[in-house]
Amino acid sequence: MTEKQSILGRIAQLTRANVNALIDRAEDPQKMLDQLVRDYTNSIIEAEEAVAVTIGNLRLAEQDHAADVEAARDWGNKAIAASNKAEQLRASGDTSEAQRFDSLAKIAITKQIAAEKEARDAEPMIASQNEVVDKLKTGLTQMRVQLEGLKSRRDQLVARQKTAEAQGKVQSAISSINVLDPTTEISRFEEQVRREEARVAGHAELNAGSLESQFAELEDYGTQSEVELRLAALKQGKQPGQIEA
Repeated sequence: MTEKQSILGRIAQLTRANVNALIDRAEDPQKMLDQLVRDYTNSIIEAEEAVAVTIGNLRLAEQDHAADVEAARDWGNKAIAASNKAEQLRASGDTSEAQRFDSLAKIAITKQIAAEKEARDAEPMIASQNEVVDKLKTGLTQMRVQLEGLKSRRDQLVARQKTAEAQGKVQSAISSINVLDPTTEISRFEEQVRREEARVAGHAELNAGSLESQFAELEDYGTQSEVELRLAALKQGKQPGQIEA
């Protein structure tokens, strides 16, 4: 009985365990859940073995009870048969043989009473054992359900943790991008290009001014040539308007 009470107590303790409270107090909920799953699994295996032994003992007791009931019935039939035989012999005048069969009937009745007593005495214990077995089976069912709940909770927690870690990495990447804004580098490069373009344009403008000066020199040279020609014409006694080409 002590062993049965121990099994019931263990099952009741496990099925009443507040898993949420244990998880809330745990520094590492995933490790806590993994350990709980292992503990529950091991406890269920132990409880199943103990319950199997209890059920086996109950079935043996039931078989013994059935054997006692059958023996009581058998001895009762033998007592009837012996008693009937004794009456037949007594009716035929064989008193000594009649008494012998009456003695056999009494022995059979004694055996019958003993078997009935054993069967009757075992019935309360068998009824109690059946109640215990029913409670143990119910407890085991609850443990299995809670174990599945634990596994599901653990898997959900692991998935949530991985999602949170992934989100954290994304947020860190975004923060890094915000700190090291790539548009700043692009803007700096763009400014360098603009300066280079301006430098080239400056050189082009400078070169254009130099070319105009050269053409202006050509124009001055043409004017000077005309002056020289007209002067020569004057020296020859010709008027400027009479200069021939």
